[in-house]
Amino acid sequence: MLFNSLEFLLFLPITFCLYWLTPHKARYLVLLAASYFFYMYWNPGLVFLILFTTVVSYLAGIFMEKSGENLRLRRLILVLNLVLCLSVLIFFKYFNFLYAALYDIIGLFGGGKAPGFFEILLPVGISFYTFQTASYVIDVYRRKEKCEKHFGYYALFVIFFPQLVAGPIERPGALLPQLKRRGDVKTLDYSGAFRYMLLGFFKKIAVADAVGLVVNAVYENPTEAGGLSALVATLLFAVQIYCDFSGYSDIANGTARLFGVTLTENFDSPYRSCSIKEFWNRWHLSLSRWLRDYLYFPLGGSRCAPWRHFLNILIVFFVSGLWHGANYTFVIWGLLHGIFQIVGILTLKYRNAFWQKLGKSPDGKLVTALRRLMTFVLVLFTWIFFRASSVSDALLLIRSFFTGFKSFEAEWTLMALSLPLLVYIVCALLILPLAERLKKREKTEDPKKDERYRFLLYVIMALCTVSVWIYLSATDVGSSFIYFQF
Repeated sequence: MLFNSLEFLLFLPITFCLYWLTPHKARYLVLLAASYFFYMYWNPGLVFLILFTTVVSYLAGIFMEKSGENLRLRRLILVLNLVLCLSVLIFFKYFNFLYAALYDIIGLFGGGKAPGFFEILLPVGISFYTFQTASYVIDVYRRKEKCEKHFGYYALFVIFFPQLVAGPIERPGALLPQLKRRGDVKTLDYSGAFRYMLLGFFKKIAVADAVGLVVNAVYENPTEAGGLSALVATLLFAVQIYCDFSGYSDIANGTARLFGVTLTENFDSPYRSCSIKEFWNRWHLSLSRWLRDYLYFPLGGSRCAPWRHFLNILIVFFVSGLWHGANYTFVIWGLLHGIFQIVGILTLKYRNAFWQKLGKSPDGKLVTALRRLMTFVLVLFTWIFFRASSVSDALLLIRSFFTGFKSFEAEWTLMALSLPLLVYIVCALLILPLAERLKKREKTEDPKKDERYRFLLYVIMALCTVSVWIYLSATDVGSSFIYFQF
């Protein structure tokens, strides 16, 4: 079920009423049933996969606790759990990719091409719930968390519908206690919940879906793209991917608050980053922290020889790229981020010395602005591979920046732009930073301050969202969340 659907607008208030009308001891059952219904609405058959992962990881935690101080047995249970759960992920998400890669390697030695691919349906959210259950089992193994003996609450931890299909990837110590906490409908943060949801819907529908019309027109026809259209589409994709994913996270957070749960903030103004390292401390925070805690640190992190430190970075970003999708484009996207971070580490001392020779502070406003611009350009370059359907398409678009400029009329036609759409996109992009700053400001300032200004902005956001949603519905343009494919 999609957040931006009529079904969800019916599902949410019904679930909310049933949940709070039910006695506390049975509320988890209402939320559990609603979450399974939410997941099964798209494809009921795939529920067995999430049930398998849930049962295996739950039993792993139970058996690990019963094994006591037997470290060898605990390690065996951990390995078996990871093998079983990751095998499901690898089969459904990466089988065809690995199959094609194997034949690509054979082709280097004169072999033939892959005879054909298998039709394997990718279960929605499989990467998210697999990583979430893995973090639980690893934390129990490390004794950072106690195993959850109540299967109902554990199953709800895995399938909690607001964050099920696109995160954030929650840790057991953060989510499980909130699911068990006795709440009161009278003390809910309704204003915060609806503010998050409005901002999320605005970012997803009014911004991401609107600019996506231009992005899709160009990226689906890379051979026809000119330099201007490729540049505009790539800039707009940076907006689209941020608004689409952070919009989902905001809707998820707002929805969860209606049930007394606060989810992890997944984004922190990532395009204001001064380095690639800082970018990943602001972008998709739950995944970044997961990779840091469960992969980067166990590999040795930075507490090793420089060459090993850099190898660890590349491994983490390779996994990050592959986690996002079974395509060489995602692998290249991830490795580019790793390479840029390594180059940033190697050149930091020389860059700081350069600015000091010019009499400029490395932390001054001018240098900070230049660093933000350079970081954004590097991130923008990597987004080309993330969005392109293939490596060859990405290279065609990159080449068009230098050799493919066409007439303005041709570029305009390719982007599927009209004057009303252009004016709307500009206005929506001007409203976006105001809306995001307003959300942050309301966390620290008196909520009654500038009440009229906030109300007017909310009305504008709501009107934009409803208008674009009606337009997309009338034109049969798809409006799924980008990260659902991961």
